[in-house]
Amino acid sequence: MTADRLAPVTPDDAPTRRTYSYLGPAGTFTEAALAQVPEARAQEWRPVRNVGEALADVTEGRSDAAMIAIENSVDGGVSTAQDALATVPGLRIVGEYLVPVEFVLVGRPGATLDDVSLVAAHPVAYAQCLQWLSRTLPAHAHIPAASNVASAMSLIDGSSDADAAIAPPGILEHHELELLASAIGDNPNAVTRFVLVSRTVAPPPPTGADKTSLIAELPDDHPGALLEMLEQFATRGINLSLLASRPIGDALGRYRFVIDADGHIEDERMADALLGLRRFSPKVVFLGSYPRADRAVVHYPDRYSDDVFVEARDWLRGLLSGEPEEA
Repeated sequence: MTADRLAPVTPDDAPTRRTYSYLGPAGTFTEAALAQVPEARAQEWRPVRNVGEALADVTEGRSDAAMIAIENSVDGGVSTAQDALATVPGLRIVGEYLVPVEFVLVGRPGATLDDVSLVAAHPVAYAQCLQWLSRTLPAHAHIPAASNVASAMSLIDGSSDADAAIAPPGILEHHELELLASAIGDNPNAVTRFVLVSRTVAPPPPTGADKTSLIAELPDDHPGALLEMLEQFATRGINLSLLASRPIGDALGRYRFVIDADGHIEDERMADALLGLRRFSPKVVFLGSYPRADRAVVHYPDRYSDDVFVEARDWLRGLLSGEPEEA
């Protein structure tokens, strides 16, 4: 072994640690989503207070990427995230992750379920556990909390008179709390979709199980305008897994549309659809093409295969160049 190979690694030689922002503090669903990112393991995780702060970390260079919630299977799209992605330039979605929405009821050490009459919970979490609470604790009262983790932290720091709190299961990994009940959510199939957002980069190569996210505005308000936009995808055999409207904010009746389309920008049909959408819409924000969280392969009819689009372009090129057509 040479002396060079025995030389110690100096700080300048050490790999640079990457920083990831997420909605904190520790124990949130967002932290659980970030834990699914292989390249984020053993890196720097930066807890923040809201989506705007997370994305500002990325655009201003404090973080390499941010994990944000964008859609919930029960409550629909996360409007603050969708609006931020529509208005903050220089961002790109590079991955998506799914986290089951499970809730636990926790109390101070030594507490029991019989002690509970006042429950701290974020209003959304409370609504998703109301049936269980009504059955199990019919006489309880509710104290709203700022977040799922804040509800539990209020028990620890004594800032709340609540006897128990509804919180994510991950809270028990970080704080000494009594588990009073688990799996208290009313919908066992509830799931939240998270996206990892970085500064603008080239999309990763297609995998065959991809999703493309974008935001588009209608050119004006006229009958059939939305249909014209959707036809850009339908006539190319592209399925939309998400279509949500958000007010632009400059006038009543003006909306932008958040779109998730099955496929990758390098797919001929998707590229052709985006070109059509660009010609139609006054503003299109490409958010990214990335692997689907469920890794489900995207299927489409043969008439929308890449070869068909390539052959059609070659045919038109031949017509323009005066090449004789084959019999």
